[in-house]
Amino acid sequence: MIRFGLICENEHEFEGWFRSGEDFEAQKQRKLISCPNCGSNEVEKALMAPAISTGSKRMEPVTLAMSEQQKQALVQLRALAQKVRENADYVGERFAEEARKIHFGEVEPRGIYGEATAEEVRSLAEDGVDFMPLPVFPEDRN
Repeated sequence: MIRFGLICENEHEFEGWFRSGEDFEAQKQRKLISCPNCGSNEVEKALMAPAISTGSKRMEPVTLAMSEQQKQALVQLRALAQKVRENADYVGERFAEEARKIHFGEVEPRGIYGEATAEEVRSLAEDGVDFMPLPVFPEDRN
């Protein structure tokens, strides 16, 4: 995962985590990234100081101070992601293939989730296949 500093058209600064730079660009192009302060979808990468490891000490975990409104939004986002997973079929690495079959009417429509490479995501977007990335929370990786 890569952390990018982001800024919206109203100059609100915030951070976002992405699987890759291509993932950020794909989400930005589809207007899936929005400012948590004003909701604007006009978002750019902000200038950030690079994280340079000197090898002399371990990296500290990244923490985020949140307002009550942001905490509540995160709780709702977690609940939404859980509901999607409970009501969809996990197709693993076959996500792009299955999504395309559903889009082109080759199989019965159903909710699915799984993994896709940046190249597969780009190709799905170019083909007009509707999809959205599910957030991955720190506890999902433990």
